[in-house]
Amino acid sequence: MEYETVSAEDFGKSLSGLGLNLLVRDVPAQCAFLRDVFGMAAHRVSADFAIVTYGGQAFQIHADHTYHSNPLLGLLPETPPRGAGVEIRLYNSDPDAAAARAEAAGGTVLQPPTDKPHGLRETYILCPNGYAWVASRPLQPPAPAKSP
Repeated sequence: MEYETVSAEDFGKSLSGLGLNLLVRDVPAQCAFLRDVFGMAAHRVSADFAIVTYGGQAFQIHADHTYHSNPLLGLLPETPPRGAGVEIRLYNSDPDAAAARAEAAGGTVLQPPTDKPHGLRETYILCPNGYAWVASRPLQPPAPAKSP
């Protein structure tokens, strides 16, 4: 699908499975954060909406004001964090590189890159809108010991 030219109707009809849509105060700023920290690509970026792609998957970002008649808008807190309890996991992302770029992009590293017992190296990064992004990759097996 050509995300830069697809109509809203055709894009909507193409969606299936599990979807992700984030409500944010500033769509272009959120897209810049995702690009700068995680290397994501943003398409059709406007003050209202963007399609964001990562690892062959697409999700949506909408500005708060586009939800003027949606019941979800009344549940948004006035200040972040917004996504308390939700982890947006970015598998096969370099947690060390993401953590190193996060503060310059306006994010907060909640947990520095850490090797976890479930086989992943992870970092937790809070974006300016309050969503928790978890960059992770599989732990590398230890190098075999060299024979004397």
